[in-house]
Amino acid sequence: MKRNATAVWNGSGKDGNGHLTTQSTVLNQTQYSFNSRFADGVGTNPEELVAAAHAGCYTMSLSFGLNKAGFTAESLETTALINFENGTITGSHLVVKAKVAGIDQSALEVIAKESEQTCPVSRALSVEISSEILLVE
Repeated sequence: MKRNATAVWNGSGKDGNGHLTTQSTVLNQTQYSFNSRFADGVGTNPEELVAAAHAGCYTMSLSFGLNKAGFTAESLETTALINFENGTITGSHLVVKAKVAGIDQSALEVIAKESEQTCPVSRALSVEISSEILLVE
Protein backbone atom coordinates (compact mmCIF):
# COMPACT_ATOMS: atom_id res chain seq x y z
CA MET A 1 0.00 0.00 0.00
CA LYS A 2 1.22 3.48 -0.83
CA ARG A 3 -0.30 6.81 0.17
CA ASN A 4 0.57 10.24 -1.17
CA ALA A 5 0.20 13.95 -0.63
CA THR A 6 1.29 16.89 -2.74
CA ALA A 7 2.71 20.21 -1.60
CA VAL A 8 2.82 23.30 -3.83
CA TRP A 9 4.76 26.42 -2.78
CA ASN A 10 4.95 29.79 -4.50
CA GLY A 11 7.38 32.56 -3.58
CA SER A 12 9.99 32.98 -0.91
CA GLY A 13 10.08 31.01 2.32
CA LYS A 14 8.84 33.88 4.47
CA ASP A 15 6.55 35.75 2.10
CA GLY A 16 5.35 32.88 -0.07
CA ASN A 17 2.45 30.55 0.41
CA GLY A 18 1.40 27.11 -0.59
CA HIS A 19 -1.19 24.42 -0.35
CA LEU A 20 -1.35 20.73 0.48
CA THR A 21 -3.55 18.08 -1.09
CA THR A 22 -3.84 14.50 0.13
CA GLN A 23 -4.68 11.46 -1.96
CA SER A 24 -8.06 11.16 -0.23
CA THR A 25 -8.67 14.91 -0.78
CA VAL A 26 -9.47 15.36 2.91
CA LEU A 27 -6.88 18.08 2.51
CA ASN A 28 -7.67 19.70 -0.83
CA GLN A 29 -5.46 22.67 -1.59
CA THR A 30 -5.33 23.40 2.14
CA GLN A 31 -3.30 26.53 2.69
CA TYR A 32 -0.05 26.71 4.58
CA SER A 33 2.44 29.53 4.97
CA PHE A 34 5.27 30.88 7.09
CA ASN A 35 2.66 32.41 9.43
CA SER A 36 0.66 29.20 9.80
CA ARG A 37 3.87 27.38 10.64
CA PHE A 38 5.75 29.85 12.83
CA ALA A 39 3.06 32.28 14.04
CA ASP A 40 -0.73 32.28 14.31
CA GLY A 41 -1.66 32.41 10.64
CA VAL A 42 -4.64 30.62 9.14
CA GLY A 43 -3.84 27.24 7.61
CA THR A 44 -2.03 24.09 8.56
CA ASN A 45 1.65 23.22 8.88
CA PRO A 46 3.83 20.11 8.64
CA GLU A 47 4.22 19.72 12.40
CA GLU A 48 0.47 19.84 12.98
CA LEU A 49 0.04 17.15 10.34
CA VAL A 50 2.71 14.98 12.02
CA ALA A 51 0.79 15.41 15.29
CA ALA A 52 -2.47 14.36 13.62
CA ALA A 53 -0.80 11.35 11.99
CA HIS A 54 0.79 10.27 15.27
CA ALA A 55 -2.40 10.71 17.32
CA GLY A 56 -4.48 8.81 14.76
CA CYS A 57 -2.02 5.96 14.26
CA TYR A 58 -1.34 5.52 17.98
CA THR A 59 -5.03 5.55 18.90
CA MET A 60 -5.84 2.87 16.34
CA SER A 61 -2.86 0.80 17.52
CA LEU A 62 -4.05 1.13 21.13
CA SER A 63 -7.51 -0.05 20.12
CA PHE A 64 -6.02 -3.15 18.46
CA GLY A 65 -3.83 -3.78 21.55
CA LEU A 66 -6.85 -3.57 23.82
CA ASN A 67 -8.79 -5.96 21.57
CA LYS A 68 -5.90 -8.43 21.65
CA ALA A 69 -5.99 -8.32 25.47
CA GLY A 70 -9.76 -8.95 25.51
CA PHE A 71 -10.99 -5.36 25.96
CA THR A 72 -12.97 -3.01 23.76
CA ALA A 73 -12.62 0.72 24.26
CA GLU A 74 -15.80 2.71 24.56
CA SER A 75 -13.71 5.74 23.63
CA LEU A 76 -10.08 6.72 23.16
CA GLU A 77 -9.00 10.33 22.77
CA THR A 78 -5.36 11.11 22.04
CA THR A 79 -3.69 14.48 21.71
CA ALA A 80 -0.18 14.45 20.24
CA LEU A 81 2.00 17.39 21.21
CA ILE A 82 4.86 17.80 18.76
CA ASN A 83 7.94 19.68 19.97
CA PHE A 84 9.41 21.81 17.17
CA GLU A 85 12.58 23.57 18.28
CA ASN A 86 15.23 25.32 16.21
CA GLY A 87 13.88 23.88 12.98
CA THR A 88 13.75 20.28 14.22
CA ILE A 89 11.00 18.03 15.53
CA THR A 90 12.47 16.89 18.83
CA GLY A 91 9.68 14.87 20.40
CA SER A 92 6.09 13.76 20.53
CA HIS A 93 4.09 13.58 23.74
CA LEU A 94 0.84 11.61 23.66
CA VAL A 95 -1.93 12.47 26.12
CA VAL A 96 -4.60 9.76 26.17
CA LYS A 97 -8.04 9.64 27.77
CA ALA A 98 -9.35 6.08 27.65
CA LYS A 99 -12.77 4.79 28.61
CA VAL A 100 -12.45 1.00 28.74
CA ALA A 101 -14.74 -1.18 30.84
CA GLY A 102 -13.11 -3.85 33.02
CA ILE A 103 -9.49 -2.70 32.73
CA ASP A 104 -7.35 -1.22 35.48
CA GLN A 105 -4.83 1.60 35.13
CA SER A 106 -1.73 -0.60 35.22
CA ALA A 107 -3.00 -3.02 32.54
CA LEU A 108 -3.98 -0.05 30.38
CA GLU A 109 -0.52 1.48 30.79
CA VAL A 110 1.21 -1.75 29.69
CA ILE A 111 -0.91 -1.98 26.53
CA ALA A 112 -0.54 1.75 25.87
CA LYS A 113 3.25 1.64 26.19
CA GLU A 114 3.44 -1.25 23.71
CA SER A 115 1.24 0.69 21.28
CA GLU A 116 3.45 3.75 21.74
CA GLN A 117 6.46 1.74 20.58
CA THR A 118 4.82 -0.26 17.79
CA CYS A 119 2.49 2.09 15.91
CA PRO A 120 3.92 2.75 12.43
CA VAL A 121 4.18 6.52 12.91
CA SER A 122 6.02 6.08 16.24
CA ARG A 123 8.45 3.78 14.47
CA ALA A 124 8.93 6.32 11.65
CA LEU A 125 9.73 9.17 14.04
CA SER A 126 13.31 9.21 15.27
CA VAL A 127 12.46 11.37 18.29
CA GLU A 128 11.69 10.85 21.95
CA ILE A 129 8.12 9.68 22.44
CA SER A 130 6.41 9.99 25.82
CA SER A 131 2.86 9.53 27.00
CA GLU A 132 0.32 10.10 29.74
CA ILE A 133 -2.56 7.64 30.04
CA LEU A 134 -5.72 8.55 31.93
CA LEU A 135 -8.43 5.96 32.53
CA VAL A 136 -11.76 7.80 32.65
CA GLU A 137 -15.17 6.55 33.67
